[in-house]
Amino acid sequence: MDDTGMFRDMLVSELAEGPYESFVDTKEGVKAYVPVDQFDRHFLEVTVETFPLPLKYTVAEMEDRDWNAEWEKGHEAVLVKADNGTSIWVRAPFHPHRTDVDYELVIEPKMSFGTAHHPTTYMMLSYVAELEMVGKRVLDMGCGTAVLGILAKLRGAEYVMGIDVDEWAYRNGLENAASNGVELDLRLGDAGLLGVAGGTPALQPFDVIIANINRNILLRDMEAYARVLKGGGVLLLSGFYEADEGALIARANELGMTFEQKKNREGWSAIQLRVKS
Repeated sequence: MDDTGMFRDMLVSELAEGPYESFVDTKEGVKAYVPVDQFDRHFLEVTVETFPLPLKYTVAEMEDRDWNAEWEKGHEAVLVKADNGTSIWVRAPFHPHRTDVDYELVIEPKMSFGTAHHPTTYMMLSYVAELEMVGKRVLDMGCGTAVLGILAKLRGAEYVMGIDVDEWAYRNGLENAASNGVELDLRLGDAGLLGVAGGTPALQPFDVIIANINRNILLRDMEAYARVLKGGGVLLLSGFYEADEGALIARANELGMTFEQKKNREGWSAIQLRVKS
C-alpha cells in the first residue's frame, strides 16, 4: 500500500472514533458520513490537522435518498452465492423473476439500507444462508430493509425480530416481510430494547444475532447483544473495514465470545463469533 492509501485508512480509523458511521473510497479520497445532528466541525478540523500531509475536504449536507429511484436509474438485481453453494436472488419488483436459485427475495428499499449491493449486506446474506436456521430465534439489529431477517425466516427460523432506529426502515421492513410472505417482529428502537447493563434481559434469549451497523455502534452495543444470546449462540457482525476486525474480536473475547471465522469483500469485513456453551 502506498502512503496515500495508508493515510486514507488512518483517517477513516480516526473519524470512526467519533460519530462517523460509514465511509466510501473514491478516486479522490474518501467520503465520510455522519448524522447531521452529530456533526462536529471542531472534531473534524482537529482530526485533519493531526496528519503530516495537508488534507483538503469539503462539508455538505445530503438529502435522504430514495433507494427505489436509485435502483430504477440502472442498478441491477444481485445474485449472492454463499460458500456452501446456496444462491440468493435479491431483486426489486421491476427486476426479472428467476427460478434457478435457492431463494428469491423481493426487496423495495425505499429509504432503507439493505439491497445486497453493498459488500457487508452480501456477506451477511451469505452467513445467513450458511448457518442452521431451522427452529432458531434470530435478532437482526439495524435491520434496514429486513432483507437478512426475511432470508432467515425463509430458511426456517422459528422467530425473527428486527430492530431499527429509523421509522422509514421499520415501515419498509414490514412491507418487505409481507411481500415475501413471512412474519417478522419488527420494532422501532435501538439496543436499549435489549435491557440495561447488570439488569435482567428485556427479551428472551436468541440463537443468532445479526448486526450490520458500523464499528462504533457494534463496540458500544456488543455487551447488550451478549446479554440476549443463548449459550452456544452465534453473533454475526459487519459494517466495518478489515482493519477494524481486531478491535471487535478483542471486545467479543472480553464478553466471553470466541472468533470462529470471517469474510472479506472489497475491503469490508464480516465476522462470526460464538458464545461459550
